[in-house]
Amino acid sequence: MDGVKRWRWWAVFILGALIGSQFACGGGNDSTKANHEALVSRIAFGSCANQTAPQPIWDAIIKFDPQVFIWMGDNIYGDIKRPSKMFGKERTTGPWKNVPRFVPTSQDEMNFKYHIIKNHPAYSRLRHNLNTKIIGTWDDHDYGLNDAGKEFPAKVSNQRLLLDFLDEPLDSPRRMQAGIYTSYTFGPVGRQIKIILLDTRYHRDPLSSDGTILGSTQWTWLEKELNGPSSAITIIVSSIQVISNLSATTGPLFYMESWGRFPKERDRLFQLIADSKRNGVFFISGDVHFGEITRYDCDVGYALYDITSSGLTQAVEKAVPAPFHFVVRFLAWWTPSTMRVIGKNCRHRSCTYGQPNFGAIEIDWDATPVALKIEVRDTDGIPAIGVNISLSELQAQSVNSAATLRVGEHQKHCSLEVDLPWIVRYRLTILFYFSVAVLLFALVGLNFAAAVVFRLFLRKCKLD
Repeated sequence: MDGVKRWRWWAVFILGALIGSQFACGGGNDSTKANHEALVSRIAFGSCANQTAPQPIWDAIIKFDPQVFIWMGDNIYGDIKRPSKMFGKERTTGPWKNVPRFVPTSQDEMNFKYHIIKNHPAYSRLRHNLNTKIIGTWDDHDYGLNDAGKEFPAKVSNQRLLLDFLDEPLDSPRRMQAGIYTSYTFGPVGRQIKIILLDTRYHRDPLSSDGTILGSTQWTWLEKELNGPSSAITIIVSSIQVISNLSATTGPLFYMESWGRFPKERDRLFQLIADSKRNGVFFISGDVHFGEITRYDCDVGYALYDITSSGLTQAVEKAVPAPFHFVVRFLAWWTPSTMRVIGKNCRHRSCTYGQPNFGAIEIDWDATPVALKIEVRDTDGIPAIGVNISLSELQAQSVNSAATLRVGEHQKHCSLEVDLPWIVRYRLTILFYFSVAVLLFALVGLNFAAAVVFRLFLRKCKLD
């Protein structure tokens, strides 16, 4: 009997150890229960990190000392970008394009690119900081192909590579499901932060189809998450912009991915948040290679903010020589946006930032009401754009308060870009074609003047 009792005690001990380890792993998503119950007041986030580009920004992120860092996609550039060619046998751009500009690469090459950034000295310091929890989702370039959706055949194998990069436990539910969506909850009861990571790639229908972004299974999961236990703050992470729809004003010149290109899905997302009656919700996003803060006031009973930080290495102003940065800033200001937050906390008049950047969230839990400072910071950690929000503003019906809105501001953040008068909506396109026409006219004029001068010169020579 003593032997039987001894085996029973050993069985209880082993079972308890297994259960304890499962809780310690947070069901495959969390680190330790103690870490997740600690109060979180600093969160950093970023996107668009080319593994071969210089990455001085990690020093500023480490100095910020985030308790959570969130990868929002394009964590590497895994696909291959062919040179831009309008003429020749293989044309990658222009009206005569006959081959794709981007092509996927092999798993070995993808893995090698992850290895480069994972072992970057500065990022390694952040990764090995026991006080920082690193979590993340993906976008198209680390998914495997520019603008790709559910049709991409390598998504299953590439999911494993991303989760390996994020040091996801081998028994994590994320390794068993179709897609990498998940959620985390940090902080003690009453001061909890829920972070919901969406997967906008694995189930997404083709662009401009107005089909689905998340897919039915992920929608069901998201509904449960939003209707689950309450939290003081809920951050929804989307790799693409949720509020802004600049494609409505930059087309037909060029288009960017966003929830605005799937209007039914965006309406469904807003309605889901409204129906859940969940307070304290805002979005963070990446993808577009510039920083921006937008808000939408007319769906859930309070202002929905979307803080876009993009990118850690990739930025629109880096694509042009420094003397022409003013042109990029002018075009950003000239492009109409009904949702962009324009305020004094902006470095440039457009209230966008086109240099490498990261996002920073600071929460003052001791303030009454609780105060949030959300900023897009440069490589030195200096704010380029930002917004200060009290948690009381992210409560139902707060947009009707005279204390939180000035006259006319409610209407400004309610009108969608697609509803703008056509002359305003397409003013960037009008400016472009007008500039092209002026340039062509000037070239024709110069050629005509040169021809006249040449004829006069020939006549003078004959007379001589």
